[in-house]
Amino acid sequence: MSQKIKLDDKEYNVSDLSETGKATLASLQFTTQRIHDLNKMQALLVRAKNSYVEGLKKEIISNKAGYLLED
Repeated sequence: MSQKIKLDDKEYNVSDLSETGKATLASLQFTTQRIHDLNKMQALLVRAKNSYVEGLKKEIISNKAGYLLED
């Protein structure tokens, strides 16, 4: 069974691609995977940022109130 790719709702056999086409496909696949990985990293960093903001808010409120707020 030959591998196929889908572009603009059309399927193409990878085996029909030239060596340049196969190299371009590999670059496309790498780029797509990298974008996916970076989106996951962005979600992780946003979550960490929000946690740091909450920690700072608690620190500020604790200092103003004069006692330590626990989680």
